[in-house]
Amino acid sequence: MTRDDTALSKTLSYWLRHKPEAAGLVLDLAGWTPINAVLAAFAAVGRPVDRDGLLRVVATSDKARFEVDAARELIRARQGHSVAVAGDWVRSEPPAHLWHGTVERVVPAILAEGLRPMARHHVHLSADPETARIVGARRGRPVVLRVAAGRLAARGHPFW
Repeated sequence: MTRDDTALSKTLSYWLRHKPEAAGLVLDLAGWTPINAVLAAFAAVGRPVDRDGLLRVVATSDKARFEVDAARELIRARQGHSVAVAGDWVRSEPPAHLWHGTVERVVPAILAEGLRPMARHHVHLSADPETARIVGARRGRPVVLRVAAGRLAARGHPFW
């Protein structure tokens, strides 16, 4: 992903996950918004992007952050929302272990209280330790925690 594509992805994440109103976007109950509205929002902030450029960012996002419904001409963030979205995600059976990336300073609280979504709606887990390390490194010295996802699912905790 180019530097420009990374910047576009970060802005798109901010708008679709946290502050759609900052771009004049309206999300439906499942978090979808018209692709044309997103393109217009980028143009309005002086960063015009064409449809192909937007779809390239969606396709090359390292964490599959976005989803496009081509038939309805809609786009949404797949996870990590702090705004209320109902979502239409399908429960799935997780592998035995997943990984959580965090920073060193919060590990004592996690060990005492467990993982919590904080300002988001779900706890984000990664499929591999390297991805979790990258997630943790965004905010400081990374720590990777192994989560017994299979055991949690067996106890009734939902996974998507």
